[in-house]
Amino acid sequence: MDTPVRPVAAPPATPVPDARGLNLFRADPYAAPLAQRYLPAALHAHLLPHLDRLGELAGGRMDELAATADKHPPTLSVRSRAGADESRVDKHPAYVELERLAYSEFGLAALSHRGGVLGWPEPMPAAAKYALSHLFVQAEFGLCCPVSMTDSLARTLRKFGDPALVERVLPQVTSQDFDTLRQGAMFMTEQGAGSDVSATEVTAERQDDGTWRVHGDKWFCSNPDAGFAMVLARSEPEPGLKGVSLFLLPRDLEDGSHNRYRILRLKDKLGTRSMASGEIRLEGATAWLVGERGKGFKHMADMINNSRLSNGMRAAGLMRRAVTEAIYVSQHRRAFGKRLIDMPLMQRQLVKMTVWAEQARSVMFQTARALADADQGRGDPALARILTPLIKFRACRDARKVTGDAMEVRGGCGYIEEWTEPRLVRDAHLGSIWEGTSNIVALDVLRAIKKEGSLPALRRHVEQLLADGVPCPPALADQQARALEQTYALAEHAAQGDHAELARQAAALLYHAVSLAALRWEAAGDGLASRALLADQVLLHRLAPRDPFAIAADESAACRGILQHAL
Repeated sequence: MDTPVRPVAAPPATPVPDARGLNLFRADPYAAPLAQRYLPAALHAHLLPHLDRLGELAGGRMDELAATADKHPPTLSVRSRAGADESRVDKHPAYVELERLAYSEFGLAALSHRGGVLGWPEPMPAAAKYALSHLFVQAEFGLCCPVSMTDSLARTLRKFGDPALVERVLPQVTSQDFDTLRQGAMFMTEQGAGSDVSATEVTAERQDDGTWRVHGDKWFCSNPDAGFAMVLARSEPEPGLKGVSLFLLPRDLEDGSHNRYRILRLKDKLGTRSMASGEIRLEGATAWLVGERGKGFKHMADMINNSRLSNGMRAAGLMRRAVTEAIYVSQHRRAFGKRLIDMPLMQRQLVKMTVWAEQARSVMFQTARALADADQGRGDPALARILTPLIKFRACRDARKVTGDAMEVRGGCGYIEEWTEPRLVRDAHLGSIWEGTSNIVALDVLRAIKKEGSLPALRRHVEQLLADGVPCPPALADQQARALEQTYALAEHAAQGDHAELARQAAALLYHAVSLAALRWEAAGDGLASRALLADQVLLHRLAPRDPFAIAADESAACRGILQHAL
């Protein structure tokens, strides 16, 4: 007889389980111990009450605001009632309240760049930003795109901008005063230049005063009314990437007038409906050069790396919310005289969802650490270079499946827009498109291996994580070693032989290898021993070859063991 999984709360009075009001930080058994594993002890202790408050808000008030904002998308006012051009985006008050929470109360776009956020005297490490953002996105996905772009714009400006420009702009984009804050955006996509930046047609002309005038249309611009935007434009006569430079575009000029560009219309999107995305026509707009002329893609790629990690973080957060909802429903819904969570097939489904969600969170933290180390000259940039497309590729694809599974667990109600799951499913599809589609980022993984020598760096990292983590069970040790070697061999073959058709296969295997090692490393931390069980599942079901006709071994005990720790 199957051993029932212990309940964590009394069943609700209604037969339709509703988790609204659940503290999403406390409901997540891994959130607090993972924060402890990745953060310095003093900062972890300082952030715990803030994480707990954010968890309470995310499962309650923020969830209500997000549902309202999703049903009332922003609108565009092209002209004032007097006939003057204004390109004003009107946001629903629910979305504005979420903005205040993100930018002002929790300082998500500022905490990596200056001290004082949430009462901490210094800029916080990347792990703190992503622990908070991973929780925030479980309530509101759309807003996390502008938050990420604001944070990424500040990062890229600090790295490549003229010091005088940095001094003038950085305080505005890292402000927690909502009235003085200037949010960030990046305007890169054109109708003929999506992933192929070399096809950029928007032009920039240098003026005598050192500023530039930018002309042309940008086709997909999220947060189009942001205070500042990074823009790619062709500044040199050379064709291809060599002629493209990076510019900082202010929304308003020093005399208070609006810069010379118009928002032509807002997109009617499948997901992220709370946040405005628009088409922009640049009509000689004033901008400042960022970095070197003709090096625009190189500089923008730095911003895109940060955005790709943010995409992976958002996918991880969506999956975690989906798992929390599915577990709650399965605990409190009964069918055929049993709770759903006590049924073996449901247990397997929940474990699969949990594994995929936790893989993404582990790779999120590992990528954040690698990117921060590379920025500060402590780590190998080649490691960060390959991890960012890896998490963007696999986590964003997994989110589409996990959120769909959560909808299925809830059943008919999961298909109704009053519930959380439809919004999770719609939002989950975004990650595989923005900042490079799956094919583009998978090919970028091979490019990192062939041109930047990233595979040895990744291999060393995996080996170090495994050496410092909980050892693989002896019965699986040979299988793990063999799977890792075959992963590296296939990736090397695909990259060095220019086998583009193997790019997705290689990227998926490398992602699973990194996540497996990270889960074993995390398992050595307090309260995280069950992460080793998740690592075993990654090995058995995502790395090991499987015979589709074989009768699978009975994994009921393993499933129950994981779920006992996942509640």
